[in-house]
Amino acid sequence: MSSLRLLRSGARAIGGADALSGVHSAARRSIIDMSYSAHFMDFKGSSIPSTMRKLVVTTLSPNFREAVRAQTAAVPTPGDADLLVRNRFVGINASDINYSSGRYDPSVKPPFDAGFEGIGEVVGLGLSASSRHTVGDTVAYFGTGGAFAEYTVVPAKESVPVPAARPEFLTLPVSGATAYIALKRLGELAKGQTVLVTAAAGGTGQFAVQFAKRAGCHVIGTCSSDEKAGFLKSIGCDRPINYAAEDLAKTLRKEYPKGVDVVYESVGGGVMEVAVNSLANKGRLIVIGFISGYQSQSGIPPFRGDTLPVKLLQKSASMRGFFLPHFLSDYGEALSSMMQMFAEGKLVCEVDRGDLAPEGRFVGLESVFRAVDYMYAGKNVGKVVVEVAPPSASSSKL
Repeated sequence: MSSLRLLRSGARAIGGADALSGVHSAARRSIIDMSYSAHFMDFKGSSIPSTMRKLVVTTLSPNFREAVRAQTAAVPTPGDADLLVRNRFVGINASDINYSSGRYDPSVKPPFDAGFEGIGEVVGLGLSASSRHTVGDTVAYFGTGGAFAEYTVVPAKESVPVPAARPEFLTLPVSGATAYIALKRLGELAKGQTVLVTAAAGGTGQFAVQFAKRAGCHVIGTCSSDEKAGFLKSIGCDRPINYAAEDLAKTLRKEYPKGVDVVYESVGGGVMEVAVNSLANKGRLIVIGFISGYQSQSGIPPFRGDTLPVKLLQKSASMRGFFLPHFLSDYGEALSSMMQMFAEGKLVCEVDRGDLAPEGRFVGLESVFRAVDYMYAGKNVGKVVVEVAPPSASSSKL
């Protein structure tokens, strides 16, 4: 089964509003146009146009700008169990390049729609979907494909009700859930242990730092600038390491001679080699990605692994892979817990909207291209998000 189909199945396990226990949603509004037997559309209140812009993968390539084109298409009509969502924000993920290069599902051939996750307002819905949703609801979604568009049709069962169209909520369905579940299920964290998080100031790294700290661990985080090091300190990281100014391997050997108990690793290549060498006895290294290789033709960074079995054996250590679709039974509890923490002010959900990018904030669908480049240049602090529509355009006139 493809990763996207698995993600779709996982979204059904969210439990809808149950996943947001303790978080109060905005008041729901009634559907005002019941003139269609199969679907309801808030044409007057939401000013739904006949066409929209969307990003389409037209050729397979790890070069996002080469693979993807902006196109004009008809605004889709939701089916019986679907929602039509006007996207307010969409999330940028490292795996957008894996998707555009055809690595996730080789059976899918271009053209196909790009984008994994978004958040916005329901402006139309099918008859069955109206049993749990109504026009004016705000939902987040992921894994359906086609998020990089002004409007997206989302199966109602795959949506997550959220209190408001805030970009912070977009950090949780993929980036936050990956850190939460990976550390809980594979990290086996215990108070007093040492945890190393690579790319710690990124979209998922920021959550790994916070969850490890909440577990009572000493947290080390790698980053590429003093600005990011400052951010890591602000969210509880005990020892930020700016690898642009410090030698990561030497620093770990000097300051942590007994090694680290858990590594949350997303960079790959040489960084993973250092991480393996830095494991303590019975240490666990969790592989959640290897972004340093995604832009290559193979998608895999070089790794000198000839001695890996020996190194793991000598330390009774382990290397564990984590792929979110394989842990869907944990998803609902993870999302509910994170939403509660955020509502109580106990979880930082940092978003980077491109305010410091050369051309400014990421606004409009075409700025997705800039946002992908920005993330791969390592400029972001937190989750990279693009504002597809301004607030005035995403608010119903009801």
